[in-house]
Amino acid sequence: MRDVQLLQRAYERFAALIHELIKFGLVGAIAFVIDFGGANLLRFGVGMGPLFSKVVATIVAATFAYMGNRFWTYRHRQQSGLAREYILFFLLNGIGLLPSLLAIGFVTYTLGLHDTLSYNVAQAVGLVLGTLFRLWSYKKWVFLAAPELAEDAVEGAGARPHPDVKAQADPLTTP
Repeated sequence: MRDVQLLQRAYERFAALIHELIKFGLVGAIAFVIDFGGANLLRFGVGMGPLFSKVVATIVAATFAYMGNRFWTYRHRQQSGLAREYILFFLLNGIGLLPSLLAIGFVTYTLGLHDTLSYNVAQAVGLVLGTLFRLWSYKKWVFLAAPELAEDAVEGAGARPHPDVKAQADPLTTP
């Protein structure tokens, strides 16, 4: 009986995190297609420069990712104002773009490799590093954990969680 309760508490604690990670991954997968596909289309289809192609594709992918994460992945988290979130989101995406730009710049301008494979390997290396930073930073600064307060206390504080979702604490930061 005790083991069942322990497993149930563990599931309850991490179910929200697991669902959040799955949603984050799905939004990220679609944003990945937009980012990689867009960068390749702009670079090799339209003939834009390697860095500019990546920046434009990342802006489009980041806009999609913001909308998907705000209104689906993290909709249960506190909404601290779309303008604040949007600015932070794009600032953090700019920082997360740096590893890709450095890798692409190194491969293109230092190594002198201008082929599709080299470009995509550089994108992939930058993407892995940038994604790790984004996952951590979004939860830390953009999509804040909803406070566990009574409904009237939440309204009094000015924070309004999504009306269809019960406020949940972040399982990684609660004891």
